[in-house]
Amino acid sequence: MGATALAGSALLGACSEKKLEFRGVDVTGADYARDLPLTDHNGQARSLKDFAGKVVVVFFGFTQCPDVCPTSMQELAEVKKALGKDGERLQGIFVTVDPDRDTPEVLKAYMANFDPTFLALRGTPEQLAAVAKDFKIYYKKVEGKTPTSYSMDHSAGSYIYDPAGRLRIYSRYGSGAQALTEDVRALLSAA
Repeated sequence: MGATALAGSALLGACSEKKLEFRGVDVTGADYARDLPLTDHNGQARSLKDFAGKVVVVFFGFTQCPDVCPTSMQELAEVKKALGKDGERLQGIFVTVDPDRDTPEVLKAYMANFDPTFLALRGTPEQLAAVAKDFKIYYKKVEGKTPTSYSMDHSAGSYIYDPAGRLRIYSRYGSGAQALTEDVRALLSAA
């Protein structure tokens, strides 16, 4: 009888999914950040469904950002390299909060600085406002000395989706490439 009970508990233990632990904030089950119905820098309409089977990391920023944006994108490029062959299963997405200056050409050149497979998305001001609201992103134009020398205040963190397209992690800015790599690896290994 003891052996039967032991075998039964081992079987039940094997069937229950191990809860993943993340370095970032676990937002599994969140009812926001549902999709990105925007156009990429190549002119193609995009949706999160386009990246099924990949871990998707989404960051909101702008190309003239002096520090947070390039640092975040560089860290994501480091993550992709650290993953080795599994790097093919990572999709970096940069969503501009400055569609006036960030034209498709500017965005394409910006992405080339980090990784040629990363995509930049943009939309009309109305589309951006709708996506930002769904993602709970803050952004605001900060006037400069001239009409074109303005800056953009914006939220700084990344949203991470598992290969099934579910939002799982919010990674705070400043967490570093190592923490992000560990979270992406965890999602890839659980897929």
